[in-house]
Amino acid sequence: MLKNYAKGFCKLMVTGMLFLSISACANTTTNPAAQTEPVTTESTKNTSEPTGEPNSSEQSTTSDRIQFTDLAGREIVLDGPAERIFLGFYGESFLAINGGLDNVVSLSKGEWADFFNGQYLAYEKNLPEIQDIVDTGSIYQGSFGMETMLNTNPDVAIVAPFQYETLGENVSKLERAGITVVVVDFNSQTVEKHVQSTIIIGMITGNEERAQKLADDYVAAIEDVAARIESLTEDEKIRVYVELGNLGSSEYGNSYGEYLWGSLVMMAGGNNIAYGKVDSYGALSPEYILTSDPEVIVFAGSNWINDTGNRVKIGLGIDPQTTNDRITPYLQRPGWNKLTAINNGEIYAVDHAGLRSIYDYVYVQYFAKSFYPDLFSDIDPEQNLLDFYEQYLPIEPDGTFMLKYNQS
Repeated sequence: MLKNYAKGFCKLMVTGMLFLSISACANTTTNPAAQTEPVTTESTKNTSEPTGEPNSSEQSTTSDRIQFTDLAGREIVLDGPAERIFLGFYGESFLAINGGLDNVVSLSKGEWADFFNGQYLAYEKNLPEIQDIVDTGSIYQGSFGMETMLNTNPDVAIVAPFQYETLGENVSKLERAGITVVVVDFNSQTVEKHVQSTIIIGMITGNEERAQKLADDYVAAIEDVAARIESLTEDEKIRVYVELGNLGSSEYGNSYGEYLWGSLVMMAGGNNIAYGKVDSYGALSPEYILTSDPEVIVFAGSNWINDTGNRVKIGLGIDPQTTNDRITPYLQRPGWNKLTAINNGEIYAVDHAGLRSIYDYVYVQYFAKSFYPDLFSDIDPEQNLLDFYEQYLPIEPDGTFMLKYNQS
């Protein structure tokens, strides 16, 4: 069971070695950084007066040495929790685990703002200390300033797989300068890597208990969905088409195989029509979409940094009517009036900024409830998201994050 996996992971990090066989998202179209090899994760820490409880504070009341294998399969040893951190990506997940940014001395602000514009703007507005954190430039876009980062003197650099690959030989330069580079991975969108990444960030920051609670909650939510849909046959699974709404209705945006939104759709028991057609992400042909006749259509949108007025807009700072209006032109594509999803009103939008995070289980719940409402009548994904923000994040979630299209 997934729940047992999460608890056992933490316990064995304290008492011994855990071997995990993790399926990498092998593909040819995605960024190579998302294609991490299966790894073995180990963590050992000397504790004082251990309690013997797997989820107790024995991990955080510890000694000097922290040891684990990161998500690039690299052995990492730290003298203790980091006091000065460079944060490359995963801003919200880091905040949820760490509880703040007090130990972050430098940040790739471009990565956060470019990928999740509305999210970054909301945090910049409500956490003025972000403006005081040194911006190193974007690793992804090639504006990263090595000297700028070195001058902030971080102990640890936390990066995503695509950033690690982009840095290339600069990783060795950073480590020769005494900066430990650690790769974490929420991009692969697997339960195992979400759990590993969360636990690792908790160890780096000295927040093991908080990280374990987050990991346990994630696993429990996914496990609950899996149990409810377990009896569904393949024929009973709802046909689902997902599209990134970043190009306007005249062009077809990326869909996803067993990757990102496609992975979440499949976790929720959906029959993802892109599975087997694209390895990771890519546009499906209009003809294939029509012949597949999806029963549900999901648009992933955002509060785009360069909004052209025709993209699906959703997220922090966006009202539901705006999202609804942005969807309408997509539904007027040639032949779409014959699709089952259109005729039954099963059209949805989700916030792309919520993906690749320690709370993205709420979108699995949302998909599952949308596909099989009778099985999930007692689950409220939107409230679960609001509760997560209240418990773990320092801003009010004012905006639209998941929405069913209103044809009227």
